[in-house]
Amino acid sequence: MADIVLNVEVRPSTGSGAARAARRAGQVPGILYGGDKAPVPVSVRANEFRKALYTGKLLGHLVTLKYGAETQRVIAKAIDMHPVTDEPWHFDLYRVDAHQQIKIAVPVHFVNQEESPGLKRGGTLNIALHTVTVSCAADHIPEELVFDLTGLEIGASIRLSELKLPANVEAALPTDTVLASIAGASLQADEDEAADTAVAEGAAAESAVEEGGEA
Repeated sequence: MADIVLNVEVRPSTGSGAARAARRAGQVPGILYGGDKAPVPVSVRANEFRKALYTGKLLGHLVTLKYGAETQRVIAKAIDMHPVTDEPWHFDLYRVDAHQQIKIAVPVHFVNQEESPGLKRGGTLNIALHTVTVSCAADHIPEELVFDLTGLEIGASIRLSELKLPANVEAALPTDTVLASIAGASLQADEDEAADTAVAEGAAAESAVEEGGEA
């Protein structure tokens, strides 16, 4: 993977006013945390930040932070997006050593759905976890974790113990954690009906309380 470099500027202060000023200047504000140093407010040019973000390899990966002639390795752990424009609004970076052991969420992708007899017969893949938290060296964070659905029938439950992890990468969750399952059409309908019933009963109970006053 090509190394991502973020050229940052140090902001004079924190707070909503300083963040708004950075955005008016065409930058995305953020905070650099971690290590034995105090948090530092920084910003990155918005077009540069968007370019790095849309590679899909910024969040949760080891990147190089550049400030003048100085560089350091960081992890981007949080990126907030504007609720209306969906533009990057704020980010958090964490200082790390390249070989430091860290815990980080990695996306899980389920492949070969067309090779699953259960899905071919109309079953539904219900994904419980889209990411799995793993422990690994900062310079060996997996791009993704992949589970092969080949041969799986309706009723199958996919547990963490069945997920093949790269060398020197350990899951930070119990091995019996369910990642996904394949449900039949009738079972899915029963689950949806049960959920609708629970919602209706809850609404009826709230209505009864409102009519009868507080207990």
